[in-house]
Amino acid sequence: MPEKRKLAAILAADVVGFSRLTSADEDRTLARLRALRSDLIDPTIAVYDGRVVKRTGDGALVEFGSVVNAVRCAIEVQNAMVERNAGLPPERRIEFRIGIHLGDVVEESDGDLMGDGVNVAARLEGIAQPGAICLSEDAYRQVRSRLDFTMNDLGETTLKNIALPIRVYSLEVGSAAQAQSGSAAPGEPPARLALPNKPSIAVVPFANMSGDPEQEYFADGIVEDIITALSRFNQLFVIARNSSFAYKGRNVDVTQIGRELGVRYLLEGSVRKAGERVRITGQLIDTATGAHLWANRFDGELADIFDLQDQVTASVVGAVAPKLEQAEIDRARRKPTESLDAYDHYLRGMAAFHQFERAANREALACFTRAFELDPGFAAASGMAARCYAQRKGFGWLTDHDRERAEALRLARNAAHAGRDDAVALAAAGFALVLFGDMADGDAFLERALVLNPNLAWAWHIGGFAKACCGQPDAAVAQAAHAMRLSPQDPQYFAMQAIVALGHFLAGRDDEAHASAQAAVREMPSFPLAAGVAAASAALSGRDADAAGAVARLRQIDPNLCLSNLALWIPFRRTEDAARWAEGLRRAGLPE
Repeated sequence: MPEKRKLAAILAADVVGFSRLTSADEDRTLARLRALRSDLIDPTIAVYDGRVVKRTGDGALVEFGSVVNAVRCAIEVQNAMVERNAGLPPERRIEFRIGIHLGDVVEESDGDLMGDGVNVAARLEGIAQPGAICLSEDAYRQVRSRLDFTMNDLGETTLKNIALPIRVYSLEVGSAAQAQSGSAAPGEPPARLALPNKPSIAVVPFANMSGDPEQEYFADGIVEDIITALSRFNQLFVIARNSSFAYKGRNVDVTQIGRELGVRYLLEGSVRKAGERVRITGQLIDTATGAHLWANRFDGELADIFDLQDQVTASVVGAVAPKLEQAEIDRARRKPTESLDAYDHYLRGMAAFHQFERAANREALACFTRAFELDPGFAAASGMAARCYAQRKGFGWLTDHDRERAEALRLARNAAHAGRDDAVALAAAGFALVLFGDMADGDAFLERALVLNPNLAWAWHIGGFAKACCGQPDAAVAQAAHAMRLSPQDPQYFAMQAIVALGHFLAGRDDEAHASAQAAVREMPSFPLAAGVAAASAALSGRDADAAGAVARLRQIDPNLCLSNLALWIPFRRTEDAARWAEGLRRAGLPE
């Protein structure tokens, strides 16, 4: 009987430094690898119609009917591993090398595969960098016009025990992309980031040319609205406001900003407000070369401020993404309010809100409330007022829980009703609803906000918290990690790390949870969620001293917190999540 031959896409993968990892801590390493197989690797292989041919200890050989599916599967696994390793020190991270080849194979009666097609894939895996994917030229030809990723041509390469040299291409994704761009200290955002696979831009704070420091909030508000307008375009990758504003008042070279934020384009400019006249200047810069793509000046009356913002936005879009449809540009032109007085109070409120201080929170709430009173249809103002109460709860600043909860829910529902197509209103409302116990509607509003504005980093951030509360820990990790990429210099990076930690904790990954929580604590020692996850994860993984120290910190932040009122803090939908949370904190030493 002739042997059964066929053409197949073969994926070979193994763990980098597996012997070193098992030597350091065999039980923990094997447990993590089993968990990765059950909840990430095998489900992802199944999604892309792959078949696991064999496992080789720390590695695997997988057959696909399509090279495109094999590469997509590999990319998803490698990117997911960045999230799984978030906060872990380098010596404890599990990283994969992957090789993919399209070749002729022999299928044995038991389903095993033999032949050069398998051997080449295995040799490609052996030369791949940690977190990277190496493709043979035969595999590369199948995907080069189908997948929008940059491949590095490694040239003709001699592989061990393969007769002829093979042209090899390396796809740098996941941790390999980060390594290629430079690495950061554990728990910190990377100093350099790879460019996304679509036009990417950051808008840095515009200079206030009014000669009046009191007008600083106005210039900042103009920039924030331009960022929001650009963010509505799915075809753009827009850095979040909080990371852009990290450069306020700093004299930083544009190429450095491009490297640190991982963007190709930078918009900078100035705002001059004199009486009822406004002038906005802007210049768009290619961060790779420092070249100015365009510079323009926009003059008008204060009453025309939204039209001026639209002109700036349209000019930027036309320069960096000329193929965008006019309909998309039209959808981005939404006036938040017809009342300039309401808009002024809203801008003042945003300036205060972003200080993340108790007194500033009270000022922000007063400004948002006044803006909504002046224009009851100003949905974003009502949503941000609700978000002020959410911020109070998150930092332990509530003084009358029941009254403030009722007010937060009222404002949030007002915002959601008035702002069905306003991403800021829906995201703020959704967060308040989730945090104060209405998880179903809150999660739905957050998802709708991300459809409307896929670049709204804080919606990804708080959406991750919502997913954790709703019993979707892996989605929580993924959303918080995406927020980190959209806003890598964010002052609230610690909160994103804490949500990554919470997701890992609820999924039973206590080592990853503790590492991420500790990174968040280092950034913001007074953040209750970070201290809580650090305490619970340490207790459940047997780190008694760490658990005791973390719960002492938690009680110092919130002396009234105890097991009996724990449910008021985080409203978990699943009873098993609430039980695990309570058990971890009980073992850490939180009193009844």
